[in-house]
Amino acid sequence: MEIRKDFLPLSRPDIGEEEIDAVAASLRSGWITSGPKVAELEDRFRSLTGAPHAVAVSSATAGLHIVLAALGIGEGDEVVTPSMTFASTVNQIALRGARPAFADNDYGTLQVLPAEVERLITPRTRAVIPVHFAGAPADLDPIRAAADRAGIPVIEDAAHAVGTSYRGKPAGGHGNIAIYSFHPIKNITTGEGGMVTCDDEGLARKLRLLRFHGIERDAWKRYGKGGAPHYDVREPGYKYNLTDLQAAMGVVQMGKVKEMNGRRALLASRYFEGLRGVGGIDLPVPPSYPHEHSWHLFIVKVTSTDRDAFIGRLAEYNIGVGLHFPPCHLLAYVRERFGSKEGDLPGCELAGRRILSLPLFPGMADGDVDYVCAAIREILGEVRA
Repeated sequence: MEIRKDFLPLSRPDIGEEEIDAVAASLRSGWITSGPKVAELEDRFRSLTGAPHAVAVSSATAGLHIVLAALGIGEGDEVVTPSMTFASTVNQIALRGARPAFADNDYGTLQVLPAEVERLITPRTRAVIPVHFAGAPADLDPIRAAADRAGIPVIEDAAHAVGTSYRGKPAGGHGNIAIYSFHPIKNITTGEGGMVTCDDEGLARKLRLLRFHGIERDAWKRYGKGGAPHYDVREPGYKYNLTDLQAAMGVVQMGKVKEMNGRRALLASRYFEGLRGVGGIDLPVPPSYPHEHSWHLFIVKVTSTDRDAFIGRLAEYNIGVGLHFPPCHLLAYVRERFGSKEGDLPGCELAGRRILSLPLFPGMADGDVDYVCAAIREILGEVRA
């Protein structure tokens, strides 16, 4: 086949004139740090999830940091998390002085196994963090039931899950804490940014304090019309606030997310059609329980050849890919600090050796998917030959 001249990236944010105009309007308004657009984006997430509280932050990592801090998680505590997740989760647990307890995942769906979560809960466990992986939801009901029996919170890692639903309710709408990411690769973007949703008013109040130095009132409430510049600090906090420049983009993206996710779903269907019956590759397996997939990622598993060599061959075809994710329990500092080792999590490790994220973003043309599928068939055909 003829190799394309332009590079096809793993992802590209869907930014149009409406987002550019919104950012320009924010610049002209004078509100460029946290202001009314941040409040509007928070309101959009309350509407999306049904959660009564939404707290915008500078990143999902920042959101997890202040959630763990607000829950008082620290030395001697444990947090159950899948190993098949981004290292940020484990970093934040470790930086609090706590210990990650790694749960295995299903090889097909890549979702954390609820029975594994329950098995790992001990008297030292202070929270569980299921991941809505690649845009499909984790099986929340049995995970929540196990957490309720232990009297501990569930923190949904919803970084992949803007638009995802589980059993008829959106991610973040099941009474748990949920944390979203607005990184450029995600289903909506603010450049960088994130959101925490929850049902607990006291927790939301504490998160608002921790995201901005412990100051009780947002800048726009202090400096806007009728505001007063006085403030008090109840406890020291961090500098994790989202800006209005970012939120202005996010508000526009939220108005487009259903359309963008619909496009992602069509592209995923085209991948399934183009790769059906191709030997040497395992296609994504959607969970069997009722859900709506937001298709953040399209992850295949290479079974007939070395995965890294396969990545190299795709690069020759000008195709970019991703790895989501190297198993966290095998990262160097995690092995050294917590004693995890190869063989601990068979499902995760088998998937970790094979996974590969193919290009998927709303701006892709149908022909881009067809090109990737043709390249894969040609490369794997060479392997079989």
